[in-house]
Amino acid sequence: MNARLMERWIESGSEIARVSAEGTVAYWSGAVARGASPWNVVDDLRRWWTEAGRRERPHWHSHNEIVLERPVARLRDFSRDSKADVVPTLVLPPQAGHDSCIVDYSPTQSQMKVIRAAGLERAFSLEWIGATAETRDAGIEDFLSFIERSIEHIGGPVNLIGDCQGGWLAAIYAALHPEQVNTLTLAGAPIDFHAGDPVIHDWVEALRGSELAFYRWVVDQGGGVLKGEHMLNGFVLIKPENEIAKHVQLLTHLHDAEHLERHHHFEAWFKHVQDISGAFYLWIVEHLFVENRLVSGTLEIGGERVDLGRIDCPLFLLGGARDHITPPAQVFAAADSVGTSHADIEKHVNSGGHLGLFMGSEALREHWPPILAAVFARSQRDADIAAAKASARNQTPRKRPPIPAP
Repeated sequence: MNARLMERWIESGSEIARVSAEGTVAYWSGAVARGASPWNVVDDLRRWWTEAGRRERPHWHSHNEIVLERPVARLRDFSRDSKADVVPTLVLPPQAGHDSCIVDYSPTQSQMKVIRAAGLERAFSLEWIGATAETRDAGIEDFLSFIERSIEHIGGPVNLIGDCQGGWLAAIYAALHPEQVNTLTLAGAPIDFHAGDPVIHDWVEALRGSELAFYRWVVDQGGGVLKGEHMLNGFVLIKPENEIAKHVQLLTHLHDAEHLERHHHFEAWFKHVQDISGAFYLWIVEHLFVENRLVSGTLEIGGERVDLGRIDCPLFLLGGARDHITPPAQVFAAADSVGTSHADIEKHVNSGGHLGLFMGSEALREHWPPILAAVFARSQRDADIAAAKASARNQTPRKRPPIPAP
């Protein structure tokens, strides 16, 4: 283990000791205040154990319908048959072993609802499908091809929004197809994978070894896929104090129905995992996390160089001040790489961490509305805007690999 990781583990150990001590004091103070008997305490521990192990399947909360499906992903339409004369918006959710419904997390915390409330009524989201034996060899081109098919189905250009992994994928797509992107919004999305002080980069450096042998071994052990359980365990190990604090808070709030509901809602999403294509995962580790090819301009896909300088549409960037997964510097690096004028680039910083960027109350209430208002201001159009933009760029469609029917 390298020195930086050792420092992080020491920091985590100290934080675990702190939250555990504070939680113990808080629980016993509450028990004394409500006159709890020893039997009440035993019952609390039994109930805490039961609630901590409760598992449910997450689901989408807003009305939508699946309008396109292939083995790697689905396209969900949240438009409710809206005929609004506005550029459609397509969201690419995170893709890290969890369900894509984080963008429609709950009835009161929904990125999709905030998008529609901003006037962008023609709203769509991709839903990544967990890898199977049949899709374990799916690669970057398969995912880019599905995005292209989705935009064809929707009718482009689109306002492209990418969250976390969906963000770097959105940036790659926008660089390859700038004529299909009206605006680009990236939230918690690594563009420069080595910028800031990312915990993940420390782990990658410590574990990659000779020719990424560790990562290939993990994929081999999963039968050609990266098991979702491994991703989940990895996220917990990055900040183990967060997992401990979550369950300490559960114990101290056992008699708070609202807290219990929030806890179970998050656990349903966080602990329900899906597998990732081994080929796709190894490509990501090698070309993005290790070699950092996206920001260096040396990334090639299908024989074509991914040049972020080709992106010249309005760009909106959102980072989290306490994001230990993707520090803001990794997101904001996009501003120095694209061809968009500085006047058309906005940077926003949320005070919270990584997941809060997509489903947190602060981000959905204070940061997404002004971003989406600016996107909406650039999205009112007549029916000919797509053809005019494509014609002005004098683009010809690239050949795409076929996507097999499900």
